Amino acid sequence: MVRSLLLGALVLFAAPAVAQTRQVRTLSAEGAQNALTAALAEAKKQNWLLSIAVVDPAGELIAFARMDGAGISTIDNALGKAKTAARFRRPAQAYDSVSKARPGILTFENMTAVEGGVPITIDGVVVGAIGVSGAASTEDAQVARAGAAAVKP
Repeated sequence: MVRSLLLGALVLFAAPAVAQTRQVRTLSAEGAQNALTAALAEAKKQNWLLSIAVVDPAGELIAFARMDGAGISTIDNALGKAKTAARFRRPAQAYDSVSKARPGILTFENMTAVEGGVPITIDGVVVGAIGVSGAASTEDAQVARAGAAAVKP
């Protein structure tokens, strides 16, 4: 029995390195800037004063803008919405209705269950997310979608 355990351990640790890693697609700085630029253009077109955060798939900040006149609270709200969309791989809005039925979900770290955060997806893979805050939630989401749509493979 000891011999088979040792043999199993040797096989486990002798597995090729390729089988122990995976490639992760992530948004580049240029892609994040494209999303930010498109979102800012939509916000300006609508005359909304917003904060906009673009994050990588882990929810870490890549690009950010706070428009002149946007409220201080919009900074953390935009980042929270972006983190939610990135880390949970779904629009932040998806958790708004869930939180009503299951309020415990709001205790999850980095959960901002408010519309305005959307994942940025390329070929079915979440490569980042964008979060927007400062207008009505539906308007924040409109700007976030415009930013996400600007990212190309």
